[in-house]
Amino acid sequence: MDRNEAFSLLKQYTSKDGLIKHALAVEAAMKAYAEKLSENSEVWGIIGLLHDFDYEKYPSLEEHPYKGAEILRDKGVDEEWINTILSHASHTGVLRHSLMSKTLFAVDELCGFITAVAYVRPNRKLEEVEVKSVKKKMKDKAFARQVNREEIIEGAQLLNIPLDEHIDFTIKAMRKISKDLGL
Repeated sequence: MDRNEAFSLLKQYTSKDGLIKHALAVEAAMKAYAEKLSENSEVWGIIGLLHDFDYEKYPSLEEHPYKGAEILRDKGVDEEWINTILSHASHTGVLRHSLMSKTLFAVDELCGFITAVAYVRPNRKLEEVEVKSVKKKMKDKAFARQVNREEIIEGAQLLNIPLDEHIDFTIKAMRKISKDLGL
C-alpha cells in the first residue's frame, strides 16, 4: 500500500477533520523519526496515517483497532504493519517489539497533546508551542484529560530518549505540516 492508497482508506473511514489532522500529525512525527533513525520514512508515515483510520466508525475498546486490522488484512497489508497498528493501543496486549511500533506508541498521544496545547495558545499556532508549555500543561490534569500522560512518558522511555527531547522533536515534526494541521 502506498501513501495515496493509505490516505484514501483513511478518508473512506474518517470524515471528522480533527481525526484526519491527528493522522497527519502522527504521520509527520513517524516520518521524522524514521529519517532520524535511518528507517523507511514512507512505510512509517503510512503506519502513522492508518493507526486510527477505523476509530470514527469503531470507537469502542472492543472494536478499535481490531476492525481496522481486519480491514487491512482483507486488503493484503503486511502483518508487521498490522501488528504495529495493533500495538499502539495498550488494551490490545500486542507487544511493541519493533522500533516502528515503539515509535508509533511514543508519538500518538503526544501529537494529540501538542495539538491541544496549540489550540490554547493566543494565535493557535504550533510556532508558539514550546517544550516547557507542553510539560506545564501535562501537570494540569483537567487540561486535555482524555490524553494519557503516562503513555507520553512511557513512549519516550521506550525510545530511550529524554522526555524534553522527544517533545521537542515531535513539535518540530508537526511544525513542518502546520498549515495542513490548521496550526
